[in-house]
Amino acid sequence: MKITRQIAFLWVLPILLGALWVRSTTFATPVGADDCLSICSSDDDDLACNKKKKSCWEQKIDATQAQAATLTSTINLLNGQISLQQLQVDLTFAEINQLEGEVTELSERIKGLGYSLDRLSTVLIERVQAQYKQSRMIPSLQLLGSNSLESIFTNMKYLSLAQKQTADVMARTENQRLEYDDQKLLKEEKQDQLEVKKISLEGLRVSLQVQKNDQQYFLSETKNNEAKYQSELAKTLAELQAIQSIIAGQGSETKVRSVSQGEKIATIIAGASACSTGTHLHFEVVKDGSHRDPAGYLKSASIAWSNGDGPFGFSGGWDWPVNNAARITQGYGMTQYARVGNYGWNGPNNPNPHTGIDMVSKTSSDRTIKAVREGDLYRGSIACGGGLLRYVKVDHKDDSEDTYYLHVNY
Repeated sequence: MKITRQIAFLWVLPILLGALWVRSTTFATPVGADDCLSICSSDDDDLACNKKKKSCWEQKIDATQAQAATLTSTINLLNGQISLQQLQVDLTFAEINQLEGEVTELSERIKGLGYSLDRLSTVLIERVQAQYKQSRMIPSLQLLGSNSLESIFTNMKYLSLAQKQTADVMARTENQRLEYDDQKLLKEEKQDQLEVKKISLEGLRVSLQVQKNDQQYFLSETKNNEAKYQSELAKTLAELQAIQSIIAGQGSETKVRSVSQGEKIATIIAGASACSTGTHLHFEVVKDGSHRDPAGYLKSASIAWSNGDGPFGFSGGWDWPVNNAARITQGYGMTQYARVGNYGWNGPNNPNPHTGIDMVSKTSSDRTIKAVREGDLYRGSIACGGGLLRYVKVDHKDDSEDTYYLHVNY
């Protein structure tokens, strides 16, 4: 779970857990950075070149993930992920340029089709007028009693030819109109794709900057110290395992008593504790063995936000587990920290979500924890990082919901 002050190595946790997830012990030699930079040929345009580089860096990252978790391999992997993200930005930018060129070309084509359609419409009107005049000319010759059958047949032949030409112009006009409509529709589709790509590009650029900032923070905190890195890594992995074990019911628990809604059941540990580097409560709701979003259970309140994802809503009827609710340090689900794999992986490219809400009281000195509803109170602990991670659980009597309160004293 996210703690109040995020330690530097958390960002690289997906890398480490990804390495553990790999099932084979035999791996290909990593592709070198220089190989990826020089992979394009002179015949490749920007779009094709960036796709080749992207594939190359993906292979490099996969190979690096298979290596042992050391400071050097982690730094190499961070560099690879940043390079891959930069290529994704470049690839999207090239796709935008391509779409802009297609939209411009379609605009010119539509303009030309418009001129052609106008001209054909004018010709069609002229043909219809000429045909109408000719059709009236033949009966008039008959009424005048002309003895020249040859003249009559000539006029009839001319009329038939004029009718055919008029029909041809009508068909061409209809085809031009259909093509004009198709090109306009295609242009609208390309413009929609262009807007989507532009939005995607902005998101990719933001993500790239976040990765660069996290990399610099990681480098400044580890200071190229392998021993420090391995120590922090071991602590983080122990914390993750402890949290999973608690929710699975594997903690050491003792039933204490029945408690009422709003009754004090524990206090938040001040400062660092087992597998935690700062003061915070991790609050969980579990129903039928599955995690639920606490935001759907807690009452709406005036929240102070210290999380990375910004505000979200609360729609339930439960009272809060802290007084003067509350300052949120992380929400539930696929949060900013969860998206980069800080809570482990359920297979490649499928990070686990944050399973609770992290919070403190807006009154910094008030560390009281209260039961959100009545139920049976349990006190528990589990080994974590060389110490004991303490928590309490309330088994609510009237349904299958349990609430968990982690990093506490009792």
